[in-house]
Order: sequence, then C-alpha cells, then structure tokens
Amino acid sequence: MTTDGALARLIRSAADHRPATETEVCDLCAAPVATDHPHLYDTGQDQVRCACRPCSVLFADGRQGTGDGQFRLIPTRRVRLPKVDTAALGVPVGLVFFVPRADGSVTAQGPSPAGAMRWQVDAAAWQRAVTGCPPLAGLAPDVEALLVNTVHGLDHHWIAPVDDCFRMLAVVRREWRGLSGGGRMWPAVERFFEELTERS
Repeated sequence: MTTDGALARLIRSAADHRPATETEVCDLCAAPVATDHPHLYDTGQDQVRCACRPCSVLFADGRQGTGDGQFRLIPTRRVRLPKVDTAALGVPVGLVFFVPRADGSVTAQGPSPAGAMRWQVDAAAWQRAVTGCPPLAGLAPDVEALLVNTVHGLDHHWIAPVDDCFRMLAVVRREWRGLSGGGRMWPAVERFFEELTERS
C-alpha cells in the first residue's frame, strides 16, 4: 500500500504539526469532509482516500467500481488481542502492522530511520499465526491489519483499520530524531496506543 493521496496528506500534516483535516475534501466528489471522516481503500491504485459520508455509504458494500479501481470502505473496529507470536513471521522490528491481501499474500510495514519499511510475509508462517489466534482469520483483506507494538516490553496486539496503522507511521515520522528515534518518539507512540485503547 502506498502513502499517496489521503495518507500522504496525513503524514505531511503530522510532520508539520498542522491538523490533518485543515483543508480536507472528499477524494471522490471534492465535498468538504468532517474531522472524523471515513476512508476508502482504492484496490486499483493501492491507495487510501478520504471520503465524505455519502460517498462512503455508496461504496460501503465494496461492489461499486470505477474505471481505474474498486473502492472499499475501511472499517472502524479496533479489537485488543491476546499476545500473538509474531517472531515467526520474519519481521525484525517490534512496531509493525500486517495486512492480509485479497490475493492471499500478507505484507508487513513498520518504521525505520530510512522511513517506512515493507516486507512480504511467508504465507505458511501467517497461517500458523492465524491458527494460534483465530480472530486473525476474520481480518478484512486490504483494509484491516494486525497492529503490533512489543518495543520496550510492551504487549500491544490489535485488529485495527489500516488508516490507524498509517496514522501510527505518521506519528513516528513526525517525532523521529537520529538513528534510534530520540526521546520524543516512543512517548508519542505510547500515546497513540493509549488513544487506540480509548477508541476501541
């Protein structure tokens, strides 16, 4: 998934300490959007897009198509999970999210000093993780993720919307200093997960 469109604006605004919704409009009809607006995933362009309420309803069933792709409404459910054994998934970071795709593949993304990193997850390893945590079988492809934070002894494992996951990357990008992240980044990440808990 790229960070073009809605997510690029989200990351830029977070980096500049400006509200993400300062000039936000629906990416489909250009109508102004509310602060807490829905997002759509464009399967044709591999992008997340802002949506007004009427457009989100139009594409809520995932069957409405356009000339260059198909839009799917990103769900809003946030579910705290018991500990998931992610070590076997082959991703060498403790702050990461895993997105199952409609084609059966799984990608992982996490922050690094060079920016967001992306990995392909072994399909058999993912199936073992799903066997160990059955709720993962219900993840909506492309629009929901397993979001994990095990840094500094934390134990956060969530089913989360992909736009939340990219908000996490925006927080990291805004606060990262030096090679290790600096003294501001990890408290900001902890606040992100506290807010995730409040919104669940």
